[in-house]
Amino acid sequence: MRKKVTATVISQRRIADGIYDMWIKTDLAMYAHAGQFVGVYTKDPSKLLPRPISICEISDDFKSMRLVYRVNGESSGTADISTLEENDTVKILGVLGNGYEFIKIFGEDLSGATDVVLMGGGIGIPPILQLSKELHAHGIKHTVIAGYRDSQLFLNRDLAKYGTLEIATEDGSIGVKGNVLDVVAEKKINTGVILACGPLPMLRAIKKYAESSNNNRNVKAYISLEERMACGVGACLGCVCKTTHKDDHSNVNNTRICTDGPVFDSADVMI
Repeated sequence: MRKKVTATVISQRRIADGIYDMWIKTDLAMYAHAGQFVGVYTKDPSKLLPRPISICEISDDFKSMRLVYRVNGESSGTADISTLEENDTVKILGVLGNGYEFIKIFGEDLSGATDVVLMGGGIGIPPILQLSKELHAHGIKHTVIAGYRDSQLFLNRDLAKYGTLEIATEDGSIGVKGNVLDVVAEKKINTGVILACGPLPMLRAIKKYAESSNNNRNVKAYISLEERMACGVGACLGCVCKTTHKDDHSNVNNTRICTDGPVFDSADVMI
């Protein structure tokens, strides 16, 4: 389901340097699931297109959703969104994209849900929370590896509620020094299925790891591609990436991240 609606801000706060945490009340929450996103319109009429923001969490009563996002510059659309306060209204477009589809990933009886590892890096961490919450609801045990730049952690307490949490920091201030794959190596974590969201270099490394013959395992990886999107509905072709099969829309080896993704089998995309 996709439509433009008016949501009401329940709360908003800054949880780390440049990172904001906003809960909004909207009926769209009942149609959303992990890995999807919404387009949030700003109050500035000169900014016509909505800003794509991943869904971080859906309330237990399916009446509200949580958006955790990074402000990209003082004059950006996200800076405008960060000024919203309790009881303000905001227009959003949703629900957009295809998320983590458990039957496709694990099979109809979820028998493939073994050694499940979630990996989130930077602003790719927020959508991992709802994913972890949904896995927990299905009784699927999993490990969550969250990668940060430094000791400014966010959402770590929330992530620890639903899975076994491991942390990596680039400067080594907390947890394992390095990235999410360094945690796998140091902690000797078994990886049967990897579900990941984060910056492109991280996703490239995960794709290479999953395909490497050196790991002696048939590792599957599903990655959520972070990409600057314009329309968010597949019309502008501004967020395409190369794929191993032809796109029905363009008849070339491209896929539209906003509509065909953002979640893909890593084996299907060339990044």
